[in-house]
Amino acid sequence: MRVTLKVLRYNPEADRAPHWESYQLEAEPTDRVLDLLHNVKWDTDGTLTFRRSCGHGICGSCAMMINGVNRLACKTLVQNLDTDTITVEPIRGLPVEKDLVVDMAPFFQAFKAVKPYLINDDPPPERERLQSPEERAVFDEGTKCILCAACTTSCPVFWVNGTYIGPSAIVNAHRFIFDSRDKGNGERFKALSGGGGIWRCRTAYNCTEACPRDIPVTELIEEVKRAIMVNYV
Repeated sequence: MRVTLKVLRYNPEADRAPHWESYQLEAEPTDRVLDLLHNVKWDTDGTLTFRRSCGHGICGSCAMMINGVNRLACKTLVQNLDTDTITVEPIRGLPVEKDLVVDMAPFFQAFKAVKPYLINDDPPPERERLQSPEERAVFDEGTKCILCAACTTSCPVFWVNGTYIGPSAIVNAHRFIFDSRDKGNGERFKALSGGGGIWRCRTAYNCTEACPRDIPVTELIEEVKRAIMVNYV
């Protein structure tokens, strides 16, 4: 099949504003959008800039807006888009460095703010700190996050409020808040309760729909809200 790939391009060294460029490509229905971008990069225009790494939906590097929806380019098949015109834009709410590459620093600052690691100052046991399968299941969904930023950059609150901590950071906080071995919730609750914290969430469900790992993001955010109200507020 023949498809038109429209890419929102921006080179800060040459462009005053982003602009669309179109490429006519031959594609198989089973090709991924990442394959189309590779075809342009390798065969047509070597200046096209985007991130990608594993190509298998694990690293999260190739998150971008495809036909107006946040997706991973490596997991999005041409045949599933039901159109022969495919638009590709950088994810929203983060500064664009060039073409499809955005500055992820604000995203990772929010991630670091929730202390996404086990905190436990008790003397370590002789072996590992054990927990039951039921205790592990409580926070299982949050462990699936690949930090692609698809959820956070689909959030309308994040688009207009640069201080909002965002869905991904809350999901990663959830992973440790509900870990039976962890004792750092006081610090996390403070990070989540400030002016740009979890209470900015308006339950739009964009984040859940955008997640390429099918994490029930909105549900986890609500669980964290309840935990804060019960234990901190």
